[in-house]
Amino acid sequence: MDNFHYISSEVLNLATLHQIITYNKSIALSEEAKINIQKCREYLDNKMTSQDQPIYGINTGFGSLCNVKISNENLSQLQENLVKSHACGIGDEVPNAIVKLMLLLKIQSLSYGYSGVQLETVERLIAFYNHDILPVVYEQGSLGASGDLAPLAHLSLPLLGLGEVYFEGKKVASIDVLKQFNWQPVVLQSKEGLALLNGTQFMSAYGSYVLMKTVKYCYIADLIAAISLEGFDGKVEPFNELIHYIRPHKGQIITANRIMEFLEGSEIAEQSKTHVQDPYSFRCIPQVHGATKDAIDYVKKVFKTEINSVTDNPNIFIESNQILSGGNFHGQPLALALDFIAIALAELGSISERRTFQLVSGLRNLPAFLVDNPGLNSGLMIPQYTAASIVSQNKQLATPASIDSIVSSNGQEDHVSMGANAATKALRIMDNLERILAIELLNASQAIEFRRPLKSSDLIEMFLKSYRIEVPLIENDRVFHYDIEKSVAFLNSFMIDGLEY
Repeated sequence: MDNFHYISSEVLNLATLHQIITYNKSIALSEEAKINIQKCREYLDNKMTSQDQPIYGINTGFGSLCNVKISNENLSQLQENLVKSHACGIGDEVPNAIVKLMLLLKIQSLSYGYSGVQLETVERLIAFYNHDILPVVYEQGSLGASGDLAPLAHLSLPLLGLGEVYFEGKKVASIDVLKQFNWQPVVLQSKEGLALLNGTQFMSAYGSYVLMKTVKYCYIADLIAAISLEGFDGKVEPFNELIHYIRPHKGQIITANRIMEFLEGSEIAEQSKTHVQDPYSFRCIPQVHGATKDAIDYVKKVFKTEINSVTDNPNIFIESNQILSGGNFHGQPLALALDFIAIALAELGSISERRTFQLVSGLRNLPAFLVDNPGLNSGLMIPQYTAASIVSQNKQLATPASIDSIVSSNGQEDHVSMGANAATKALRIMDNLERILAIELLNASQAIEFRRPLKSSDLIEMFLKSYRIEVPLIENDRVFHYDIEKSVAFLNSFMIDGLEY
């Protein structure tokens, strides 16, 4: 397999992103991208020598300072000052995996030839990406509207030999890494600082990262739900396709079919049941899990459009001989989508915890808290508390960020998306969902042992056999923190072939 991905006008999607990351591909500019970047830069240089009118962000100040004209001899200093002054992020560091995505998506956006950057600048960003020179970026500081200004300023500082980077497992001064590679700091030309800082790549990288994880964890949520259903001796009737074809939401149908596939050949599922119905957390798995899948489909469409877009300002249109100032940096589409996926993932966790609660409640001939000698043993009493605590936190985190707006830049930027806050919250909810599902798996795998000697399906039995290597059957109380951590690690390491991104 060719271990290069060529940046071009070809549509970038989640499947491509996943391949680039999974196979650790290097990236390079296609000839098309190089030509587009160079033509745009040449056009801008010619424009600057042939006219003296103010053009926002090119020979003017920024934000509410847009009416301040800057002399030609100070244009490079203007762009450098922009990057330095806007690098005021704070809080926790952005995970390296997301920083690497930020680099990739910024390169993609600049490659279309509407931003006026130097080819040298883009190639240096590519060198950072290929050598795993990852700028230190901070979570807090972006309003998600003038572009992700503060995070992207930190992403850009190493181009100037400023700030810090992670390289070879250590946090080091970026200037030291430049010296190691015998690279000179980039001298920014007109418009370049603004092109680097304007954009939605912080939000886009977070959203893309979360989406790639959701593809896997939607599948895992269905699989663990099927194991819980078996442990609870639940009925398969609610998954009959006839029910779902008369309410044909796509996600609902996919979920019901998947559960039936998981349970194919199960002795537990086939045994006669004495109960008439199951609680909603089992009976309505297709409707609840399916609604999350449908929400994710919408969010995928938004992000597919975004990662193939130009989101800086102003934009340079060579064919029409215009430099236009607009608002493609505004993150409202992403903010709404990120809030939507946060709510959808929180609901997957909510229904998961309800199944855990049912499993430990001493119902359906299961012992209280899924352990022999309850009383002497507390069993899986408190892991349910932990899941409930995390579910409650997710409800708080799922409060939409996009409904807020705070005026900035002396009123010039009077409506912002807060999409960056939506992005970081969505990742926290995704991480929390992993833990909730891990706790459900801990309980479901224990419950199903009380159905022996009956067996579940071959697929579920193989899955549980792998899980038991990491987390043994619980016979007496032990420190369950380690079981939960091992369960999370097991789910993280679990590879699923053939999933659609």
